[in-house]
Amino acid sequence: MSDSIIQIENVSKRFGHVVALDNVSMNVRKGEVVVIIGPSGSGKSTLLRCINHLESVDSGRIVVDGIPLTEAKNIDKVRAEVGMVFQLFNLFPHLTALQNITLAQRVVRKRPEKQAVELAHELLGKVGIPEKANAYPAQLSGGQQQRVAIARALAMQPKIMLFDEPTSALDPEMITEVLDVMLDLAREGMTMVVVSHEMGFVRAAATRIFFMCDAHIVEETTPDGLSLATCKEERTRQFLSKILS
Repeated sequence: MSDSIIQIENVSKRFGHVVALDNVSMNVRKGEVVVIIGPSGSGKSTLLRCINHLESVDSGRIVVDGIPLTEAKNIDKVRAEVGMVFQLFNLFPHLTALQNITLAQRVVRKRPEKQAVELAHELLGKVGIPEKANAYPAQLSGGQQQRVAIARALAMQPKIMLFDEPTSALDPEMITEVLDVMLDLAREGMTMVVVSHEMGFVRAAATRIFFMCDAHIVEETTPDGLSLATCKEERTRQFLSKILS
């Protein structure tokens, strides 16, 4: 599709004898929020990692912002346009929140320190923790660490954001604060691909929803169609019966 910023065409990926992705195809348009749901081991995280070229595909192709990943001469340039937030926060423990956010700006984007610091402060305000600029990760709650991780990804001013179950490692009371930041990004028009089972977020933010199982995309639907009554595939209904109960 001409307005697709991500095109995934017949992608397969194996890890030894384990098939992680089997002939998967999908596209993401600019400004969309695509959410991928499904049981553990279905290939969701692998698909995200392939979009960011943290994993290479065995067959098929992925095109990000017009650049086929297998043909990209400078993959770091492509990655700089794709922010990724993981289940674990992956902050540098010896750096403050501010330093975690400025590091990649200075090293990858080659921004002057003053500009990087100004943007870092702006983004800490955006994610709701401006007062934590000089705090180290050990001094932050899990929700605060994840918001720093989101700010760090946003500091690169990416065209696309990937979220791999960003709330799965958080205590229940911390989940909302992270989802609120993601909802704000969705409302601002950020292109997002999100692996999540937080159904409130899925219904509020998703443009389209893909259900994956056994390395395949089993069904594509919308928030309005995400119910036991409206999903077409029995495997999707089985999954929903467990997470909606």
